[in-house]
Amino acid sequence: MQRIRLRYTKRGRLRFTSHRDFQRAFERALRRSEVPMAYSAGFTPHPKVSYANAAPTGTGSEAEFLEIALTEHRDPAVLREQLDASLPDGLDIVDAVEARTSGLADRLTASVWELRLDGVDPADAAGAVAAFNGAGTVEVQRRAKNGVRTFDARAAVVDLQALDSRPDRSGDGPCAILRLVVRHVTPAVRPDDVLSGLRVVADLAPPVPAAVTRLAQGLFDEESGTVTDPLAPDREAAPAAPPTAAGTAVATAPEGAGSA
Repeated sequence: MQRIRLRYTKRGRLRFTSHRDFQRAFERALRRSEVPMAYSAGFTPHPKVSYANAAPTGTGSEAEFLEIALTEHRDPAVLREQLDASLPDGLDIVDAVEARTSGLADRLTASVWELRLDGVDPADAAGAVAAFNGAGTVEVQRRAKNGVRTFDARAAVVDLQALDSRPDRSGDGPCAILRLVVRHVTPAVRPDDVLSGLRVVADLAPPVPAAVTRLAQGLFDEESGTVTDPLAPDREAAPAAPPTAAGTAVATAPEGAGSA
């Protein structure tokens, strides 16, 4: 059985696709592409697809991951192109590697998010970010199945910055851009929880809902403070390409062979 790990995106209007909707679209793409999927046992077999830490509905993402199991060997690059062609624009398969290590989900320990706050002055956003970063704890509330839950949104945040607005938005009114690095903890701290925290510490309330995009997710490197590519260990574990026939002939030819 071959396992392939894929990175896909949710862009544009497709950010409003629920995880359930994506599952249906992806399974249709598998059938269209005639991928030799492995199936679970039992009365209702399902294709063996493992999804890892999907982004909430309504948020865009450049870094969603899943793993599929195949009954026949396929070239990951060719498989990526076939699946991408079978999915709607916005749900794009952008990377594929053969799984050569274990524990993909264990390597998704942090995410990098971009939050675009239309109608918010960058200076006001910078002040709110400073207040949030300077707070020891920032308690927020979220409605859950069992009622309202109160938790600390500050502890999971590794980094929160207010960036300069993009030059192409200079004529569209005020717009603040935040960059957020957050650890995956329990309970999960999501970008909207951080926005609630900014409202708590600085009364920052965007007039329209924030446009949120996950830029990356992976293992958090404590030394560099960056989120690393979770597929890199699989690439590094790939066997080296065998030497070419010409290279082998040169390497094994006895000294002096071919000289006149």
